Amino acid sequence: MPGDPLWNTPKARALAAKRLPGALIRLGREHHGWTLAVLGTRLRCSPATLSRLERSPRVVDLAMVQRAALEVGIPRHVLMASLVPLPPATAAATRVTPSLRDAEEDPVRRRTLIAATTAGPASLLVGLDEALADTPKPTAGAGVLDRRLVQARGLYDAGAHTRLMGALPGLIADAHSAAASRRALDQARLSTVYSLASSLLAKIGRHDRARLTADRARTWAEVSGSPLAAAAAARELAIVLRHQNQAAAAQRLMTSAAADVEATGLRTGAQAAAYAQMLCTLAYTSATAGQRNEALAMTDEARRAARGLPDMPPQGRLFHISPAAVDLYAVGIHWALGDAGAALEAGKSLHADQFPTAERRARMHTDLARAWWQWERPGQAAHELLAALRASPGEVRDRPAIHRIVTDLAARHPRAGGVRELTTAVGRQSN
Repeated sequence: MPGDPLWNTPKARALAAKRLPGALIRLGREHHGWTLAVLGTRLRCSPATLSRLERSPRVVDLAMVQRAALEVGIPRHVLMASLVPLPPATAAATRVTPSLRDAEEDPVRRRTLIAATTAGPASLLVGLDEALADTPKPTAGAGVLDRRLVQARGLYDAGAHTRLMGALPGLIADAHSAAASRRALDQARLSTVYSLASSLLAKIGRHDRARLTADRARTWAEVSGSPLAAAAAARELAIVLRHQNQAAAAQRLMTSAAADVEATGLRTGAQAAAYAQMLCTLAYTSATAGQRNEALAMTDEARRAARGLPDMPPQGRLFHISPAAVDLYAVGIHWALGDAGAALEAGKSLHADQFPTAERRARMHTDLARAWWQWERPGQAAHELLAALRASPGEVRDRPAIHRIVTDLAARHPRAGGVRELTTAVGRQSN
């Protein structure tokens, strides 16, 4: 129970200070007199999985840690203290040389030993893996962090995925250094950095890493108390869950996140934008689960929520949503429901000038391309993909689902209008 004096003992405080949530779970389990099998049954996992969780010095599955902590009665403030990473200097002082066995047991370290393929050089993804496994020392003064975060977001908006991948390790290091101040703003900023990392990783199809960064974004958002940072982190996690075929969990998460944002009273433009964005993501998630009525109802609600928002989102706003952006979501929602005609109808009035970033302009074209491809119109699909390529090459080159359409067009309709030009252009961009 949360009021149990166990959690105020020197042993519990020491485990929290050493950032060992697994050991805290073991302490709670033993306090209840439960075996690994008993707690594993309550958590619906194997005793071996639970044993690894208790022994691991790093958090790999935050959701499992949170469930286990709740089951054994760890108070929220004790758990959060154990999840906040050590400052870089301290972490470096306590680091041990990893053995091959460590690498085999720790998925994060194991991935750094495997040659990966992604947008840009594989070494950049390995560099990000290493930063996630062990926070690097800070690279610059905290005074420039805001500017660098804006620049990083600019790289994402420009579709410069390789450059952003290279910038993220240093940004994570400096954001952690700033968050050591324990100021809520610095902690929210760190959450935003992890949300950005998750968004990039999900876009390029690296969903295991995206899950890890989304979990960390949620942890830091909760520590900061920022409802907008929490909304952004919840959205990223829902996107990952959706890609991992956990649509029901994604829906529950987004429903809760939308309610939390609505509870702010929506008194500011930023809060209203966050609410509209939550509804859009919830609608799309419902569509991917085949829940047509819920998806369309949420789309209509998102349109109402976005009516008062400016046509062009202010620079620096966390959620770049606008009435046109909701209409673009409607294209994807109808596509996910299998209705290509309705998707194209929803997008017939959209044009590039309605979207402020290259990433969104390209996304308009790729969403329309998906609808044309679903409707078996290869020429129109190729035309939209060429437009997307001109707006932001990374949106075609780096997104696995879109690149797959290019490959299928080349294989099945090599003589359709625009297909040869498209495949040549994509091949040139990939080299």
